[in-house]
Amino acid sequence: MKHHSKLPKGYGYRWLVWGTMCLAYVIVFFHRIATGVVADNLMSEFGVTAAALGSLGAVYFYVYTFMQIPSGVLADTLGARKTVTAGALVAGIGSIVFGRATGIEMGYVGRFLVGLGVSVVFVAILKVQSQWFKESEFATISGLTAFIGNGGALLAGTPLALAVASFSWRTVFAGMGVISIMIAVLCYMVVRNKPEDRGLPGMAEMEGKKFEAPPDKPRILSSIRMVVTNRHTWPGFIAFAGLSGAILSFSGMWGVPYIMTVYGLDKAAASSHVMAATAGVMIGSLASGLISDKTGKRKGPLLAFCLANLVVWSVLVLWNNGKPPVEFLYPLLFMLGFTATGYVITWAHAKEVNPPHIAGITLGTFNIAGFLGPSILQPLMGFVLDMNWAGQMMGGTRVYSQAAYTKALSLCAAAVFIAAAAAVFVKETNGRNVYNAEGRLDKTGVLSNDVN
Repeated sequence: MKHHSKLPKGYGYRWLVWGTMCLAYVIVFFHRIATGVVADNLMSEFGVTAAALGSLGAVYFYVYTFMQIPSGVLADTLGARKTVTAGALVAGIGSIVFGRATGIEMGYVGRFLVGLGVSVVFVAILKVQSQWFKESEFATISGLTAFIGNGGALLAGTPLALAVASFSWRTVFAGMGVISIMIAVLCYMVVRNKPEDRGLPGMAEMEGKKFEAPPDKPRILSSIRMVVTNRHTWPGFIAFAGLSGAILSFSGMWGVPYIMTVYGLDKAAASSHVMAATAGVMIGSLASGLISDKTGKRKGPLLAFCLANLVVWSVLVLWNNGKPPVEFLYPLLFMLGFTATGYVITWAHAKEVNPPHIAGITLGTFNIAGFLGPSILQPLMGFVLDMNWAGQMMGGTRVYSQAAYTKALSLCAAAVFIAAAAAVFVKETNGRNVYNAEGRLDKTGVLSNDVN
């Protein structure tokens, strides 16, 4: 891949395109994590149980999961620019509705609109990356995207807890809605779908590739069928679901209540511990993508991250019956987040085992995994907590025991075990697209002899 290693003048604009879209991605992560920090406020103000709260948090993931294939279709047809602009606008309206919610029902409507809006952002970013960046840069840039996006999760930690204490959770969510609408306007002004829209040569052309040209409107159902019936899509899909399901269920919903209850810490202190996991995810996202691109390998690094994550979850659940000494909690939670980021590698892998011209649909279909995990695991953990509730209440909110939280967190460890098992079956691509190498017909109708 030595063609045109130096990019032509004007290609620096890709960083502005990518950076603007990353601002929208920060909003995505804020909303993904925020309900966990205001969990006690919501339970007392709406008068709901853990299972009901788990469902409210999961509404975001349900609609996000459902929207991933449509997101890929929109990225491939309407284009990333218009897709992200509309998404940020809808998310902004949803956040304002959530902030004004007078009951759990209106809360559901707000969360639904937020989930609907933010669901299109990530796949659109990956689509833009596939147009503006080299294949050999993809996992690294994806890791950098996740790093910046997780800044939103950091905002939804201690800063959110402090803002809620100063203003109220309602004011904060309404304010985030206004910011989201401003970002929507910025995306429309700055983002361009591909270099050609700026009069620049396309990346594939510069790298001397002759992939089949994408149709104006990809045949959607046949494209989805290609991805879904490709056996090499599934091991990475399962690994992604297990890793992200566990870490998002912890940081996005149950981590703060667990630490407040088991360790007797206040919300700001508990949030700062969960922020350690988020910081781990940020640094890990950079590391996992970089390691994978630098070694040119996908399977080995993914498996190593999965096994390391399983070890950390096991320590958290088994040490002192789910209550490791508090002085070990910060490093332990940092490593919990750091090792979870093997899933960054699965994005590059999914793109490399499927046709290049349907990257949006591929990544949209594949990205279902990241939200299927928490949409199942979050309410399931709430159900386990309710099943093990001893009847204790505090300020109108249910209080769960250490034993109950240990059982709920064991589900996360089980999900990561499944992820590690799936990673064993991932096909090594050596960091390049091997779709034709799979023995499929190329556009001439002749089987490719290219071998992996």
